[in-house]
Amino acid sequence: AARQEVQDPVEPPQENGVIQSTQGLYSSTSPPASDDEPFSTYFEEKVPIPEDVTQVFSFRKLWAFTGPGFLMSIAYLDPGNIESDLQSGAKAGFKLLWVLLGATIIGLLLQRLAARLGVVTGMHLAEVCNRQYPTVPRILLWLMVELAIIGSDMQEVIGCAIAFNLLSMGRIPLWGGVLITIIDTFYVMVRPDQGELLKGMFLPYCENCDSAQMEQAVGIVGAVIMPHNIYLHSALVKSRQIDRGNKKEVKEANKYYFIESTIALFISFLINVFVVAVFAEAFYDKTNIEVNAKCNASGSPHTDLFPLDNSTLQVDIFKGGVVLGCFFGPAALYIWAIGILAAGQSSTMTGTYSGQFVMEGFLNLRWSRFARVLLTRSIAIFPTLLVAIFQDVQHLTGMNDFLNVLQSMQLPFALIPILTFTSLTSIMDDFANGLVWKIGGGVVILVVCAINMYFVVVYVTSLNSVALYVLVALLCIAYLSFVCYLAWQCLIALGVSCLDVSCLGNRVSNNRHAVFIEEQPAYDT
Repeated sequence: AARQEVQDPVEPPQENGVIQSTQGLYSSTSPPASDDEPFSTYFEEKVPIPEDVTQVFSFRKLWAFTGPGFLMSIAYLDPGNIESDLQSGAKAGFKLLWVLLGATIIGLLLQRLAARLGVVTGMHLAEVCNRQYPTVPRILLWLMVELAIIGSDMQEVIGCAIAFNLLSMGRIPLWGGVLITIIDTFYVMVRPDQGELLKGMFLPYCENCDSAQMEQAVGIVGAVIMPHNIYLHSALVKSRQIDRGNKKEVKEANKYYFIESTIALFISFLINVFVVAVFAEAFYDKTNIEVNAKCNASGSPHTDLFPLDNSTLQVDIFKGGVVLGCFFGPAALYIWAIGILAAGQSSTMTGTYSGQFVMEGFLNLRWSRFARVLLTRSIAIFPTLLVAIFQDVQHLTGMNDFLNVLQSMQLPFALIPILTFTSLTSIMDDFANGLVWKIGGGVVILVVCAINMYFVVVYVTSLNSVALYVLVALLCIAYLSFVCYLAWQCLIALGVSCLDVSCLGNRVSNNRHAVFIEEQPAYDT
């Protein structure tokens, strides 16, 4: 490829870059870093990889690569996932475990794509989007991803606030729990039917399931596969010293990152299964009147949460802790609350990192680390604090349904770009997706997006408001138009060249359809 100087029309000039059409090779140096601050927030120092290991598999090297996958997997155990698990167990027993298993496997494959992008290019997904898309789509994409991060962050903060409320027996108000969260796996003895558990996990069928249980299945997918986690993982893998000019090292890094991610997500899957199993065995098909009697006998102060009727028990994070306390004693309630607190606090960290990486990548910000943390945390905290001040705990836990819908709608804005960029040989070179990955990835993304859009439609139709229907219809037109634009770009990357209008003229350089890939320095500075 011929080398030439490139002037970016929006961002600072890029030096020693090479631009060709979407069917050509892209290769260039990294974006320029200022003299007083590195370009990336957290990667001033990178973890060295042992070089004296020659085995096909080395535990020393696996240990050196361990970290990004486990940090990413924390998001699979946030309060939103925990609530989805307990509702799945209480509503459908073990019948939907196969959905949880399938969603986790799909999540693993998507995380693999994210890690490969970061390893091969040396840039995370937001940085690549910044250099691939024109200005207006790039800003819109950033706003959509920020909405997803805000939704996830609000769930985590709400979970922590509810945990503080439970631990203090209501003495710490919800807004106090939110403020504490700003500053700063539990076990229950049940004996689930092992046969039913395995049947529910490996038999993809939901016997005698009604609409509520099918909606819960859709909710599991929306809770497990989160858009901001794709951006996060592609950034975290930059923390290791890898010579990307050495294909052997790149291949090795991809292998160890995939192994680590598999182990991490397997552990998170087991914990999610434990939650489902507890609520499936103990509370499936329970009625409100049964729970009310049990809570009354145990002296629980929350008996009035369960009306004296024969309707099926409906649980959320708050009620889940109360029910555990009624059936298994106060210790179970406190262990549940501590578990939710730990889940909320740890997963909040993933939201904080994601917010910073996304903001610095899309907007090419060069603020100090503290300023970025302050801004990204404030964006999520203030809406949550306002809701906590003016709503009670039952309304606050009900927000999780809305937040799951919000994150479901943002999924295309992570899944489509990651498949697009990892399928381009011009970006990934020899590590681009093969035909199987292109077709399989396209089908998976189509199915996941369709499932989540169904979830959105179900939620909106339950609002029973004509004004809201009209508003949603208008928003859907704009939303679907943007998704179609990203899908068009993705189809071109997958090889549908007849859709590439740049074949009719050289629009690539005008529209900034180029990716700048960081090169390793030729000498040690």
